[in-house]
Amino acid sequence: MEPQKKLINSVDRCVDEALCGLVRASGGLCLLKGHRVVLRSDLDSLKGKVALLSGGGSGHEPAHGGYIGAGMLSAAVAGGVFASPPPASILAAILSLHQAGASGILLIVKNYTGDRLNFGLAAEQARNQGVKVDMLIVAEDCAFDQPSKAGRRGLCGTVFIHKLAGALAEEGCSLDQIVSKMKEVLKRIGTLGVSLSPCSVPGCLPSFDLPPGAMELGLGIHGEPGIKRSKVASADEVVKTMIDHMTNPDSQSHLPLKSGDSFVLCVNNLGALSCLEMAVVTRAAITCLESRGVVVARVMSGSFMTSLEMAGVSLTLMRADPETLRLFDAKTSAPAWPNLSTACVSGRSYITEAPSMSMRPQDDKHSQGPLSPVMRKVLDRICSTLLEKQEELNSLDRAAGDGDCGNTHAQAARAFQEWLQDHVIPGCPGQLLSVLAGLVEEKMGGSSGALYSLFLTAAAGHVTEGRSSGAAWATAVHAGTQAMRRFKDCSLQKQQLLYEVMSCH
Repeated sequence: MEPQKKLINSVDRCVDEALCGLVRASGGLCLLKGHRVVLRSDLDSLKGKVALLSGGGSGHEPAHGGYIGAGMLSAAVAGGVFASPPPASILAAILSLHQAGASGILLIVKNYTGDRLNFGLAAEQARNQGVKVDMLIVAEDCAFDQPSKAGRRGLCGTVFIHKLAGALAEEGCSLDQIVSKMKEVLKRIGTLGVSLSPCSVPGCLPSFDLPPGAMELGLGIHGEPGIKRSKVASADEVVKTMIDHMTNPDSQSHLPLKSGDSFVLCVNNLGALSCLEMAVVTRAAITCLESRGVVVARVMSGSFMTSLEMAGVSLTLMRADPETLRLFDAKTSAPAWPNLSTACVSGRSYITEAPSMSMRPQDDKHSQGPLSPVMRKVLDRICSTLLEKQEELNSLDRAAGDGDCGNTHAQAARAFQEWLQDHVIPGCPGQLLSVLAGLVEEKMGGSSGALYSLFLTAAAGHVTEGRSSGAAWATAVHAGTQAMRRFKDCSLQKQQLLYEVMSCH
């Protein structure tokens, strides 16, 4: 097995180049020469205020450099991928903040042995140089019923601490006040992750094996083992399993949750889930919490603390009172913090009434005429042919497109057949074309649906019960093709397919 392909220049330089990319793209950030340290570019604004420093191994982007800015972190120290940063760089960051005039420095550290040791050593060295520094350990993992001696792992809940502590520091709170308040907040935060795939450090094989169709519950952000493997279930089932486990009172690391509680929810992409999947999981999490009587006050959904390219998601819950929400809503210039609404999620009316629409052509009542029987036969034949040729059309489309042409036309054919079961064929050919235009627009979808509907709508006005000669049909077809040509995005392949369908029937 070969290492996973990565879009990088060099395994050795990827962290430094990533930090450079972050800083070059963000005017409020700068790099500390000789160290993997990102700082606020306006360090003068820290004078007399508490500075916040965090960090850890790389590979969790946008954590932690993306959370640097007014109202959040003052600096972040990066190690190699999934490796704790060296004490020398941590100390350099501390001294830079101290020399900028910070009244004290708070280290926000995830509960991993390497991070605790290296940040702890740097803190002791800084104290020996007269710097007022304190360290806050984040350990909010809800995976294990009985945590090991090392304690619970630090996960995406760390980002909540960045935000709340940053807001307090911006308001001028003292170091002791911030530490005291954040220790209380940490008791109200819990996180649990689930993965559908492993991740791989650049230049290395995947961190663990996960069979196809399997998922792992409760793993760490470096690929550390979770608590259970099972078959991949639906998003609703996975989310319910996660929240049930996080709040199970039989677990020593559970997060208490009762009806009426107000919570902030973070749905965190571990790296490789699509935006569509993330939105589905977000809906499932909100729905699950509300079904248990929880008030969902705020929702964050996106990539906040990743594990390289791991396909998975973590849920973080934070019980919130008005003061917590005030700090959560406070402004920040950190580039990775999302632009969130301050409106409560639960209880908000989120569906708007649709405007009244004229009746669809396929819903109109029609009377039969002399041409109705022959038009029904033609339409039946078109439907059966499209269904019979479904895979052949898909195969042809795979050579020039996305390979779904047969499926799309089969959808239209089934919509025609369903309509035929409950309706009579109108005697006027133009009325039938209008009906078909409405059906393909609604049921076929995509560019094909719009293309056929455009053609049929334009053609419909040129054939009537009394005007259905070959010349009239030729005029109708010409009108349809001219209508399509007015829209530049119509593909030549689909126009050609339309000609072929028309010529066959």
